Parts: sequence; C-alpha cells; structure tokens
Amino acid sequence: MLAVGIGLLAGATGAAFAAGAEEPALQFYNSPAVAAAKPPFSQAVRVGDVVYLSGSIGIVPGTRQLAPGGIDAEARQTMENIGAVLKANGLSFGDVFKCTAMLADMSNWEAFNKVYVTYFEPGRLPARSAFGASALALGAQLELECWAYAGKR
Repeated sequence: MLAVGIGLLAGATGAAFAAGAEEPALQFYNSPAVAAAKPPFSQAVRVGDVVYLSGSIGIVPGTRQLAPGGIDAEARQTMENIGAVLKANGLSFGDVFKCTAMLADMSNWEAFNKVYVTYFEPGRLPARSAFGASALALGAQLELECWAYAGKR
C-alpha cells in the first residue's frame, strides 16, 4: 500500500521515482479536476508516514456548488470527498487517526455526528476536535480536515 500511495502522489504531482530512489520529504496531491481549478492549496500533502488532508466541504465534485439538502447532505458529501482523496492515495477511512471539524452552526453538531460515525468502524473513531466558525468557504455549513497514517503495513 505504501508504494501505491507514493505512486499516486507522484503521478498527481508529475514526479517520478526510480525504484530504490529516496522518496521526497514532501509529496503533494490534487486530483486532476481540482488541479485544473488551480486552488491556492493542495488536497493532501504526505510527510513521511502521514498524509495531511486539507479541509473539505460538501461541494459536488466538478462544481463549486454545495450538495443540496442541508447539513445531512453536506456532511455526507464532505465525507465522500474525503474518501475520494484517501482512495486516490491508497488509503481508507480506517487509516484516519485525527480529524478537525468546523461547523458554521454548532447546533448541527449532532446531525453531523450521525453521518460522520457511519464512515468509520465501531470502536475505531479518530481523535477529533470540533469548532464553531462564523463563516466557511462558499457558505458551507461544515468543513472537515483529516490526518491519515500511510506507513508500512
């Protein structure tokens, strides 16, 4: 799995690594669709055995539109967006060990949690912090960033 993650990150950044070559200290990842939009950030950055995912909101892939249907739909789309970045890097929600949630309205905390927990195995929930935010990008109700372990398996 380690080689898959390195290959995907390398392919996404245009870097190529020869077998046995020392891997770079930092590896950056953006999906082709996100890279085409030229955001001022990377979707993920790998440093050693950890992949740091940027905050994700519930936008429908290929658009700048939030998933319609309120906090439940935004939460589900946010988790799907994170899942896509994890998968592209050879990882899954089972590799996530830390998340930070930002909610535009803390009264949505319970509704967010109902969706969030369905993406993890029972008893294997990541460490997490949650903060209230006065505003999030594109008017989102939720932003979630995660850290995932990508070490040797």
